[in-house]
Amino acid sequence: MKTFKNQAAQGDLFIRRIDKLPDGIKRIDSVKGQYIVAHSETGHNHVIVDRPNISMFTTGDAMVSYLQVVEATDSSEIFIEHLRNFDTHESIRIDTGIYEIRRQREYTPEGWRRVED
Repeated sequence: MKTFKNQAAQGDLFIRRIDKLPDGIKRIDSVKGQYIVAHSETGHNHVIVDRPNISMFTTGDAMVSYLQVVEATDSSEIFIEHLRNFDTHESIRIDTGIYEIRRQREYTPEGWRRVED
């Protein structure tokens, strides 16, 4: 398990701590007890298990989402997990705070595209 102070990466995700949530965002509901932080092309999504102490938000841009963790204790730890049983990315523990989560992009001769994990 990884921990971080201000920023971290997991595959095609970049997570950074921010001071406050931006205006104009919309709360996201979990699906089957999980927030899908990033869909994987192979079905091995990056997810956060829904807990009462977290909220996820979107701007409508599939490349950016926001996470607010009100309190993270030993009994309510928050992790971003990669759902693959081989060649998986290490889980990242998320502490109390507000985070911007971005899908990373890469340049190709055809133009910018989302990094595929």
